Amino acid sequence: MQIIADLHLHSKYSRATSKALDLFEIEKWAKIKGVNLMATADFTHPAWFQHLQENLMEVNPGIYQIKNSSSGVKFLLSTEISCIYSKNGKVRRLHLVVFAPSLEVAEKLNEKLSAIGNLKADGRPILGLDAKKLLKICLDVDDKIMVIPAHAWTPWFSVFGSNSGFDSLEECFEELTPHIYAIETGLSSDPEMNWRWSKLDKITLISNSDAHSGQMIGREANVFALADFTYEEIYQIIKNQDRKKFLYTIEFFPEEGKYHFDGHRQCKINFSPDETKKHQGICPVCKKPLTIGVLNRVDKLADREKVINSSDKIPFKSLVPLKEIIAEAYQQNKNTKKVDSLYFDLIKKGDNEFNILINLNEEQLLKITPELIVKGIIRIRQGQVLRIAGYDGEYGKIRAFHEKELEKPQKSLF
Repeated sequence: MQIIADLHLHSKYSRATSKALDLFEIEKWAKIKGVNLMATADFTHPAWFQHLQENLMEVNPGIYQIKNSSSGVKFLLSTEISCIYSKNGKVRRLHLVVFAPSLEVAEKLNEKLSAIGNLKADGRPILGLDAKKLLKICLDVDDKIMVIPAHAWTPWFSVFGSNSGFDSLEECFEELTPHIYAIETGLSSDPEMNWRWSKLDKITLISNSDAHSGQMIGREANVFALADFTYEEIYQIIKNQDRKKFLYTIEFFPEEGKYHFDGHRQCKINFSPDETKKHQGICPVCKKPLTIGVLNRVDKLADREKVINSSDKIPFKSLVPLKEIIAEAYQQNKNTKKVDSLYFDLIKKGDNEFNILINLNEEQLLKITPELIVKGIIRIRQGQVLRIAGYDGEYGKIRAFHEKELEKPQKSLF
């Protein structure tokens, strides 16, 4: 059974998230997107955990679905924890994704963590706890709990971040590093960038949406071939980097991420690593240090220019969300009613977003959507796009069309 899994997102109890994000909203958007397995998100939050207990039923060991639901969407228990602490003379800020094999195990972990910090304050709790100690607590509760560094390269709140991270997993987790089986590459990096660092060769690279609203579900994801569809099977796939069962990841083009390049958003300075070096890391406008982005950080730690033979790696596909393709094609804001109208019409005809973006061939696409949209989808599949890199919290832009193609918007389609 081939499934698409998005294993990191947030609930309505997390800061800066949609207040509509309950289990039913997550299920609805997973169905629209074509995601088969979702993270529950935020199981450390007491009110959300009660929501999970009341509405979920276990259908396979460690795999849940909403009671009386026929959607086919399943859930795996997941949360994100923010660790802020001092180590080796520097303040560290890390976000860690935690997977639990059952509601009972998650409840035991919550009991342990509630003695350390206030779990009610945020769906993503902030703990003054060394990441290594958090890992130890998790393993003591159950050795099948999995701890994964979230968005591992972003400047803030990540294990390799330029502002508060480490230069290796070993520096962070010390003797417990062998229990870190995976990292999340994040929106601003892709597997190819991570392959440049030999220290990550035995680490599984996973990708998730880190969604704060339903529409963002599935913007990055993982594609597995499962035999049993259990927590244990997914645990073993990630732990052992099982290339037979881990088919590929679904990625942003990394330039679209908010921290790919270096810069200052307020000063409108957007620099490549080479430009940053020329300016000695200083913003030419305000004369303050630039926010050093993901590509620059990868360049600093990597020991390879490029991996030539990637046959032993889990492959990936870079995509652009369907709404963004529609919005670019017809020069509309992606949040307009007009774009919504065409988007949901396509979902109805094409079953779900991933089926449209990945599976349907050109002939099939032309039967359900205008030629311009088809052209954009095919170009994106082939990587034939213009990339304008994001920086310092500003999303980048991926363009699939030339300006001349967009001179006459086809308004009649709306």
